[in-house]
Amino acid sequence: DVLLLFQERRFGPYWFESATPAFLVELLRERGVFTPQLEQWQTEAALLGRFDVDHIATEALLFQTGYLTVHGVEEPLTGYWLYTLGYPNHEVETSLNQALLPVLGLDAGPRERMTLLGSLRAHDLSALEAHLKALYAGLPHDWYRNNPIARYEGHYASVFYSHFAALGVPVTVEDASHHGKVDMTVTFGGHIYLFEFKVVEQLPEGRALEQIKARGYADKYRATGQPIHLIGVEFSREQRQIVAFQVETLDAG
Repeated sequence: DVLLLFQERRFGPYWFESATPAFLVELLRERGVFTPQLEQWQTEAALLGRFDVDHIATEALLFQTGYLTVHGVEEPLTGYWLYTLGYPNHEVETSLNQALLPVLGLDAGPRERMTLLGSLRAHDLSALEAHLKALYAGLPHDWYRNNPIARYEGHYASVFYSHFAALGVPVTVEDASHHGKVDMTVTFGGHIYLFEFKVVEQLPEGRALEQIKARGYADKYRATGQPIHLIGVEFSREQRQIVAFQVETLDAG
């Protein structure tokens, strides 16, 4: 029973008490999982109760192993049940993304996280830009050629999201409906960072920052009285580099 299974999996880091199973990480690598989707994954209720390991849906496996749990249920008049899944707690979110970083091409995860933390602590956007550019420049080219996930353009956004999520800072995904882009909010040290991440073919287009402003993402955070940083990041699929990092800061108040 799906609801019974949900109740059994509501508790804490089910698998992380020991270690993330290698088979799960490998499966997510093979399937090219779009990691921003893990925070808000919509699926049919019927999928969650299937136990055929050879053909199990990715979200069902994550649900049945305790990495995702039910955050919302919609029961339309048609009788079609739609479940929204998400992490059971913050610790699982951090740990799973730490485990996924090596299969996304970031072998120096702990060192990279320390650099990211330093940039956020100092609220140094120039240092943050330099760090993220170096992060992508360091992804090995052989890795792109030899791993199936390279077929998925969502990989670039997955690196972006998982790098922040693995640090343990509060990360909220605003829109992860399309691979290759993600709208993301990071709150840390009394500052709010609103990111729009886009993949472009080759040259910067300047649309990432404009979209943040056009959609009014910052409006709901203005009442906090905290500085808000709007950051548009564009990644070139052809160059495999960040080609635009545009920033606009809204003063507190």
